[in-house]
Amino acid sequence: MSVPERVGVIGGGRMGAGIAHAFVLAGAEVVVVERDAEAAAAASARLLDTVRRSVERGATDRDVDALASAIRTATDAAALAGCRLVVEAVPEERDAKVAALTRAEHVLSPDAALATNTSSISIDDLASVLARPERFLGLHFFNPVPASQLVEVVTGAATEPELVDEARTWIEALGKTPIVVRDSPGFASSRLGVALGLEAIRMLEEGVASATDIDAAMELGYRHPVGPLRTTDLVGLDVRLGIAEELHRRLGERFEPPLLLRRLVAEGHLGRKSGRGFYEWSEQR
Repeated sequence: MSVPERVGVIGGGRMGAGIAHAFVLAGAEVVVVERDAEAAAAASARLLDTVRRSVERGATDRDVDALASAIRTATDAAALAGCRLVVEAVPEERDAKVAALTRAEHVLSPDAALATNTSSISIDDLASVLARPERFLGLHFFNPVPASQLVEVVTGAATEPELVDEARTWIEALGKTPIVVRDSPGFASSRLGVALGLEAIRMLEEGVASATDIDAAMELGYRHPVGPLRTTDLVGLDVRLGIAEELHRRLGERFEPPLLLRRLVAEGHLGRKSGRGFYEWSEQR
């Protein structure tokens, strides 16, 4: 099993850097495309930091210099030319994803694979703007990417079966487990995870129990490794709100975001990345 020799990632934030990191450690050369020079520099620093920590943990037998030589950043989609696979990892907004995907497809060869890391936007909807929807699918990675073992391979109506087989092989080569999911609102993981998370937020809002005790109920009672409120902090309250709003629109009232979630996002309390969500993270950022 092996990953493509050259992989592109559009967006070098926490998720994009994590995806790039996974492919670099698996032996690929990776180019990360960002919106401008400042963002590209930040993405490079973020990615090199994760690579350095992997070397320190003994997660790879290659040294930092060898891994760093396989990474480059750019601000022009033309840098993606020659990639066998490109994964879009821009924020969870349809227009932003459409713009990124169409720019990438324009420079890729016809047999290259194009993927989106969306956690909630319809694969068929995004595919409708592409010239080659048969070479497009979802690769939904989870945060933090280095530690997560799961990747959802989300198939659209036009996705070639051969591409699905290729994608499964790539994910397995990353040391992760692929599950294949048909395009549907929230796929499998987001739909189930958000349902549990929203109910936990409602319980906190109603004063049923503290955040710590609600999480302990799932960690100790159901053997979840991390409770739903702490998970929401790790994912990002803004990210979870965006997914909930999309599911609310498509699946109805059971996914209506609680007022507490909306208030915390409006106040800038987004979870670990901002230093505060349902928990305090100031010393762990």
